[in-house]
Amino acid sequence: MTGQRRDRIVTGNISLSLDGRVTGPAGDHDMGWIVPHALTSESRAHLLKITSTASTALLGRKNYQGFAGFWPAVAGDEGADPRDRAFARWLNEAEKVVVSRTLTEASWPGSRVVADDPAEVVRRLRKEEGGDIVVLASSSVIRGLLEAGELDRLSITLCPEVVGAGARLSGDGPAGSSWGADRGHAGRQRRAVPALRPDPAGGRRRPVIAH
Repeated sequence: MTGQRRDRIVTGNISLSLDGRVTGPAGDHDMGWIVPHALTSESRAHLLKITSTASTALLGRKNYQGFAGFWPAVAGDEGADPRDRAFARWLNEAEKVVVSRTLTEASWPGSRVVADDPAEVVRRLRKEEGGDIVVLASSSVIRGLLEAGELDRLSITLCPEVVGAGARLSGDGPAGSSWGADRGHAGRQRRAVPALRPDPAGGRRRPVIAH
């Protein structure tokens, strides 16, 4: 007997500074302040955890190009951390959906480019077979899904850095809500993982506490 298909959970994973920045003052590629925190044992374990049930990575153009230039080779690098190799293998094998109106091709095997609104892309992906969906560090995609109520979980690594300038996740922030949160400590880091589930009465998704 065939069981009922499980809903595909959409998780956004992102790092923020203490002053709410996703990039530094030098622009989109000013991310050096994140690196020391991304290389901790806790952060590596966290990345493997959130991708363990996922089969699709959703990325914006800039993150896709950065990932494609680095991660494919890590999978076979015997000198790399075993957890980095495991994540790289997952990325190589996962479906990679790139949201971009300017990218014309994606050469990383398993990749495809879509020019639609992120929320519409996610609505289509939810109807397809597969594991969960993870948005990897692409703030513009995460922002669009938050505004559309199409993000089920938001995983934040709060880095103990005051960057001073740079892009924020969402300007003054999305509309207020009573999101519940599970908090885990990783050294001086804290991760908040709110969960959103459909409102039984219809309409936008409403936040509930993640367990």
